[in-house]
Amino acid sequence: MSGPVAVRTWKNLSPLLRLLILTQLAFNTGFFAVLPFLAAHLGTAIGMAGWLVGCVLGLRTFSQQGLFVVGGWLVDRHGVRPVVLAGCVARIAGFAWLGCAERIWAVVGAVLLIGFAAALFSPAVESEVARQAVVWEREGHGSRTRVLALFSAAGQAGTFVGPLLGGVLLTVDFRAACLAGAGVFLLVLAGHAWLMPRHIPGRARIRARGGIRVMLRNRRFIGLCCAYGGYLLAYNQLYLTLPDEVERATGSQLPLSWLFALSSLLVVFVQLPVTRWAGDRLDLRRSMAIGLLLIAAGFAVVAAARPAAWTGTAGLLPAAGYVVLLTLGQMLVVPAARAWVPDLAEDGRLGLYTGALSSVSGLIVLVGSSATGSLLDLGLPATVRWLVLAAVPALTVPLLPRRPAPAGPRDGPAPRSPRPLRHPEIIRPGR
Repeated sequence: MSGPVAVRTWKNLSPLLRLLILTQLAFNTGFFAVLPFLAAHLGTAIGMAGWLVGCVLGLRTFSQQGLFVVGGWLVDRHGVRPVVLAGCVARIAGFAWLGCAERIWAVVGAVLLIGFAAALFSPAVESEVARQAVVWEREGHGSRTRVLALFSAAGQAGTFVGPLLGGVLLTVDFRAACLAGAGVFLLVLAGHAWLMPRHIPGRARIRARGGIRVMLRNRRFIGLCCAYGGYLLAYNQLYLTLPDEVERATGSQLPLSWLFALSSLLVVFVQLPVTRWAGDRLDLRRSMAIGLLLIAAGFAVVAAARPAAWTGTAGLLPAAGYVVLLTLGQMLVVPAARAWVPDLAEDGRLGLYTGALSSVSGLIVLVGSSATGSLLDLGLPATVRWLVLAAVPALTVPLLPRRPAPAGPRDGPAPRSPRPLRHPEIIRPGR
């Protein structure tokens, strides 16, 4: 990923970070080997009505994104290892159940279990990657955002490879894709059971209550969640507004797959150089602000070109420009947001705050998507619609926290001296 930059970063990572990044690659490969084909399976093989398919997919999103905060809370109380292992077991069971499910209640149960599995292991993995990235930064290897960029690129690579694997397996049947997804998570389960330490040095477990109340009063963190929610709402237009524009320009939605592939490949190959450039020149707030403004510019490009009403290949150019600018903005926003959470989190609550970042911003997307979707039904000129969408990420920039945050991880004791933190042989088999 990203050539020499990725190789140098990878060599400097601890064994634990390497395990977690490879885990993200495997997670997305197994998940996206099934998810893109789920709607077609429900509609054709199961015979569900369109509204019911949409309801099932919405339940999966809710059981995952909405419950991230629960997974994060469990990580703070019980540690990373048991929550990740429980998430893997739940995902294996969910995929196996989905492959065999033929009744609606069985499909719904399997989909909810699959979503809840992600709500367990994703906050665990993401919070520990963020904490380890801070340690990596304090050891003098470079900005923590480089680690988080490699994590994002690995996830995007899985997003790209997973559908290819699923497409091949669908030549057999949908059950084969589900069992392959379960097989990937079985390998992840075995790897973590063998390599993940029972106690990670510096990771404190907290038993006291009241973390959610303190978090909700943390205006700086809520501001970050709102800004991140603005990014996610804009990103969601890839699935809501972009298909309408592609259909207008070409009379078909087939070019969408190429635009999605363009976005994925950009993240895989360009994420680390962009993050390295930003880390050398920008603080976290400026990185997120520039990223949000790039996303706004992507919408503005389509708005500016819309009056010309180009069609065919020329008509796709503004949409491609939107995808490129949105993806570049994503490359700046996502690592910076994840890197910022350890500085804003209460001591011992990094898992809770990491999960809440996804849950709060997901709630914003849930509410905001209804509003942005209604733009398609109001009969407004297309230029106006795209300008309104451009305003969404731009207006979230002032919500970003302004006061500098204290440096260092907030999930364990601070070092007693400025010497680099050491954690040799973090991963020991059977430990």
